[in-house]
Amino acid sequence: MLKKSLVLVAVCGVLPGMLMWAQDGPAGASGAQQRQRAPRPPKTGVPTPGVRREMTSITPDAIYMVPGNPDWQVSTEDAQWVTSSSMNTVSRLDPKSDKVIAVTVGQSPCSGLAAGFGSVWVPNCGKRDPATRQTDPATRSVSRIDTRTNMVVATIPVGPVQGEGGIAASPEAVWLVTDAKGVLSRIDPKTNTVTAEVTVPEGSAGVTYGEGLVWVTSPMANMLTGVDPRTNKVVYSVPVGPGPRFCTTGAGSVWTLNQGDGTLSRVDAKTGKLIVNIELGLPGTGGELAFGAGHVWATASQIPITEVDPATNVVVRQWFGQGGDSIRVAHGFVWLSNLSQHTVWRFSPDQP
Repeated sequence: MLKKSLVLVAVCGVLPGMLMWAQDGPAGASGAQQRQRAPRPPKTGVPTPGVRREMTSITPDAIYMVPGNPDWQVSTEDAQWVTSSSMNTVSRLDPKSDKVIAVTVGQSPCSGLAAGFGSVWVPNCGKRDPATRQTDPATRSVSRIDTRTNMVVATIPVGPVQGEGGIAASPEAVWLVTDAKGVLSRIDPKTNTVTAEVTVPEGSAGVTYGEGLVWVTSPMANMLTGVDPRTNKVVYSVPVGPGPRFCTTGAGSVWTLNQGDGTLSRVDAKTGKLIVNIELGLPGTGGELAFGAGHVWATASQIPITEVDPATNVVVRQWFGQGGDSIRVAHGFVWLSNLSQHTVWRFSPDQP
């Protein structure tokens, strides 16, 4: 059902915001589950001489002050968009200035952003009980923002099952994993309803579109699944590195960031064959992955930026320090969400 919602708020400074869960696991994970997790493995990066740099060496072209905890990003023709789960907002960033416009969406936007059909699509993980840290499945949804008006024009009553996941738009539809048993839902942008469900591996999470297919990661199965959006059929099931979660496409390939061992898997998008696993030194939860300016870009805590050259399949630059949590390359810049610092950086990919 279409409904007009909210809300334009121009933002010029930082507002205090409580850091909520962001890119840290299943949407319904309990407090006990969170506390029982094993210690996170250290992120060491790669030892290659000449690769390491410090975050303090980057001078951003612009620093956007985003209230709360800026996280997931997506690019549109004339803007960059970023979520803030603690504020229940998605902010529109102007690439030509430092202007920020916040749009109120559903509860706890999470699990990526997608752009398509004149809209930004926002998965919402729903209302979370502060005591149990569990979310109410009935409050999960997808918000649709009209990019011309910055208004929420539809709320779709289906939502993500993973706090760390993804949503994608193909030319045919919008795609999101909506059931932990392994259900990839197809959302029709004409009706804002789910019109098909595709069976994918249990525990699937990340979703992206590229090279003509929808690609889905399964951290539980160590699998990358390719789905034909024209037929809703699985065409590839590719074993990759351990714990693949985030994925992107570029250079004729699909790339997965593997949380189990901190590697990057490269899969040939035409044949569905694994080409190589590349050592990044980025194991553990959190992070994000993007392709732009001819290279692959990863972000993770402690090592906010890792740049990989697909011509050689090696890390060419890696920045250590504070910042990071989501990364994109668009409008001639690298965009880095700094969740804990409440900022988004915009800077040239041509760093020393």
